[in-house]
This record gives sequence, C-alpha cells and structure tokens, in this order.
Amino acid sequence: MTQDTAILVIDMQNEDGYPLPRFEQVINNAAALVACARNMHIPLFYSRHVNDAQGRNLAFGEPVDEQGRPTTYRADTRAIEIIDALAPRAGDVVIDKQRYSAFHKTDLAETLKGRGITRLVVIGVLTDVCVMSSLFDAYQHDFQLTLVADACAATTTAAHYSALFILSNWIYGLEIFSTEQLLRRWNNLPAASLVTAEPDHLAFQPEAFMQAIAHFESHLAANC
Repeated sequence: MTQDTAILVIDMQNEDGYPLPRFEQVINNAAALVACARNMHIPLFYSRHVNDAQGRNLAFGEPVDEQGRPTTYRADTRAIEIIDALAPRAGDVVIDKQRYSAFHKTDLAETLKGRGITRLVVIGVLTDVCVMSSLFDAYQHDFQLTLVADACAATTTAAHYSALFILSNWIYGLEIFSTEQLLRRWNNLPAASLVTAEPDHLAFQPEAFMQAIAHFESHLAANC
C-alpha cells in the first residue's frame, strides 16, 4: 500500500476566520494519521489556500477589505501557514492554491502521478468546500480515494455531514473511515468503513437528517 498511497492534507492552516466545531479533535486525529504515515513512509502532500495580499487574481466575489485586500488566507501573513501540530517536514510536498480545489491550476495531479501515487487519503478543512472540491477533482483524475470523516471539519455539523453524504453518494469506490478504524487498517487489523458501490446510497429526506447521520456513523464504528 505505501508505495502507491499518499496523504493529502487540505488547508490545515492558521486562518481563524472560520470557527469550527470540534476542531481540536480534528487536529488530534490528523496528527495521529500524519505520525503513522511518517512511520510507514507514506508520502505527505499539503495544500495551502493563499490569496494574493494585494487582491490580484482573486476568485469572483472573494471578500476583501476597504483597500481591496482579501480578508482571509492573505499571503505574507501567519494565516496561510500550516498549523504547528501538522507542520510539514523536509521531503513533504506543499501545494499553494488560489481556488477551492487543490488540483485547480496546480501541478498536484502531475506530481502525484509522477511518483506513482494512485491512492489518496484525504483529510482537512473545510469538508463542504475545499475538501469536497479536491475530492471530486481527484476522482476526475482517476485517483482511488479514501476520506477520514473525523479528520475533517466544516463550520457547522450539518454542513460537514451534508458534504460527507454528497461525496459518498457520487464518488464511486470512495472509502470513508474514522481515524481509529483507518489506523486499525494500517496495522493490519479488522476495520470498519463505508464504501460507495452505488449512486445515492445515502439518500434521505430533510426530516430524517439526524437518522441519516446515525446510519452513516454506524458504518464507521467497530463491527468486529
């Protein structure tokens, strides 16, 4: 596995403009995965969202201040740096991007394929924006994908789970784990996961949202 697999850490930066529920837990989970990956010699790729400090080439409608400078992820500030708990090391790859997807106008796909990477384990923030955009683009580039649900976060629990359901419904072959269960898999122990085998398999009506979350989480819990 380690020869064709990499971890992609999406936008785990110091930017604090988006308060995230349970973010400390997400950091701890991500750190555990990164530490295990380093021990197993699984390559680590990081994306950083970086907006030009003077507001050049921003995405349409990107919030700016009265001087036209971006209000988040501004270049040349600590906001764009990866948080200390997950700081890249020598040999890790850091990809800077100006749009949601880590693949948009970057050389990420070419770099991964040039190293023989065909499988990506994706973690990071925000689940419903940069994580989701990057996963859909990775799917279009023919990568086999794993997502770690509790090593991702969005601004609300509803947004987080809505994104997980959309991803699981439409990225065929996507395997979703909890951190605990993926670490078990990496240690050759029985592990629970949810694999997408058919379209819209997590479809639900609005009034059944909480039941859908419980159903989803039941697939990620230990069952052996």
